[in-house]
Amino acid sequence: MPIYMDRHDVSDTVTAEHVAQLHQEDLKIQHQFGCRGLTYWFDDQRKTAFCLIEAPDATAIAKMHNKAHGQVPNSIIEVEASIVESFLGRIGDPEKAKNTGLNIINDPAFRIIMVLEVKGLEHLPTGAMEQGSSLSNFSDELAPVLKAHDGNVVKQTASYYLVSFKSVSSAVHAALDIRKLFKEFSGDAGDDGITLKIGMSAGAPVTRKQLIFEDTVKLAERMCDLVKGEIIISAEVNDLYQSENSRISPEKEGLFFLTASDEKFLTQLMDYIGSAWNNTGLKVDDFCRPLGYSKSQLYRKLVSLTGKSPNTFIREYRLKEALKLLSRNAGNISEIAFETGFSSPSYFSKCFQKRYGRMPSDYLPAISN
Repeated sequence: MPIYMDRHDVSDTVTAEHVAQLHQEDLKIQHQFGCRGLTYWFDDQRKTAFCLIEAPDATAIAKMHNKAHGQVPNSIIEVEASIVESFLGRIGDPEKAKNTGLNIINDPAFRIIMVLEVKGLEHLPTGAMEQGSSLSNFSDELAPVLKAHDGNVVKQTASYYLVSFKSVSSAVHAALDIRKLFKEFSGDAGDDGITLKIGMSAGAPVTRKQLIFEDTVKLAERMCDLVKGEIIISAEVNDLYQSENSRISPEKEGLFFLTASDEKFLTQLMDYIGSAWNNTGLKVDDFCRPLGYSKSQLYRKLVSLTGKSPNTFIREYRLKEALKLLSRNAGNISEIAFETGFSSPSYFSKCFQKRYGRMPSDYLPAISN
């Protein structure tokens, strides 16, 4: 059977003991609905509870909760057990809570999400990331650093890491140590445009989206892709960190702190660009209105966050999408040029070569051109 995670937003008067009692009521009647409760999380500070349940469908879960105690979930999403365990560290009750009668679990599901990307690997010659290279050594040394800071790796590739932290202090200190490690191992790679980007945001596993931690991961990825700076930190992560520690010097540590306004702008911008970027006739004026900015305001905001003008931003976004298509061999040069919003294959090739130092044809088999 599939596994689901639901979210309950509870009142300020609800305690961990109350949630444990409700969970026991679910367990008493779960068989009537073909469900099996695996565990739950409760965050007393944010007043949220999340149940992990094996069930035939989401409707069965809502009906079970309703009959057991009337507390219908605010949201329910389908999840994979291995992904839940990677993000949250468990898919069953904590050892300390087992066989304790009421089985009270006061364990928040709120997490700090880190996205780490090594940018510019497309500039490297073939084989540069093979065993023994400086960047390969960096990758080997990264795992112990994350483990030392209690980071759970959810996903990783040669150039991308998705990591979950329970502690905001651990997450920030891990980022600073990773930055130091990268500088030790990157060597001459930095001269070839190889850079490290770390984005950190925070949130709950279930929102109104369909994937676990979807909003939080997406924000961290966008921060990595778009915002200038080496380590970019969301407003919430910054607030949480400052409540536990003395202030870090942004200039000294290469940090870039976003405000809530910055995050809203970034989200609105990327949601709009995601639907219009391949329109050849797209102009800066076209997305001023959806974002609620004048042309001058948009220019200032975009430069302050990304270091790029609107026209440069659009062009580089298209080039990144084109690089993805080329890497998948998803068409010839002309097809990909027009598909990504360029007015002509020759202009596309010129922009591509200037940005990546290689021609688009270098990414395709000879027969494709």
